Amino acid sequence: MKAIAIPALVINFKNYEEVFDDGALELAKAAQKVSKKLKASIVVCPPTPSLIEVCRGVSLPVFAQHVDLGKPGTSTGAIVPEVVKAIGARGSLINHSEKRLPLSQIKSTIERLRSMEMVSLSCAQTPDEVAAIAKLAPDWLAVEPPELIGSGKAVSKVRPEVVTDSVVACKKANTKVKLLCGAGIVTGEDVEAAIKLGAKGILVASGIVKGNDWEKKIEELALPMA
Repeated sequence: MKAIAIPALVINFKNYEEVFDDGALELAKAAQKVSKKLKASIVVCPPTPSLIEVCRGVSLPVFAQHVDLGKPGTSTGAIVPEVVKAIGARGSLINHSEKRLPLSQIKSTIERLRSMEMVSLSCAQTPDEVAAIAKLAPDWLAVEPPELIGSGKAVSKVRPEVVTDSVVACKKANTKVKLLCGAGIVTGEDVEAAIKLGAKGILVASGIVKGNDWEKKIEELALPMA
């Protein structure tokens, strides 16, 4: 499977009303248009009900927002990685601040995705948690202080030490893990600041999804990494 280029802009659609119905595919297509224009690496994470439509509608890498550890076949109500891969998704978010998991489950999920050649993007809230999760060898790791998520106050500007300390912690624990950052990212300047601090990409949600012009905002945030 072709590797996903870094630095990358990862767009988490969450479950915002803007991506209900046809919105998820429309947002994904806007991201694809920018990706082709700038030759930028962009990953989209639509809500679970929209996964198959988005996977079939765009050529961008698509991640699930979460996967469960239920067995394929004999499980009900679980979002198992095997189903996610079968419809064309390339990986999954793990341990987002709004879907926290115990460390043992993070470890098992990373291992399950790795065994299926899928990309794991685990989230962490602090540099200490970055260090702990990096030892589990996810492919990517995103640090997001929960108090800044959706705040419009970029971690790269108001708490730059979180990014720099996380970069150091990640490298010390596992040099192969790519560190991204998120929380409050809303402008191209926020992205540029994060990259200068050592981040290898950005995880963003409301900064794009809640915007009035998706294509314009995606281009603004992707440009510093193109």
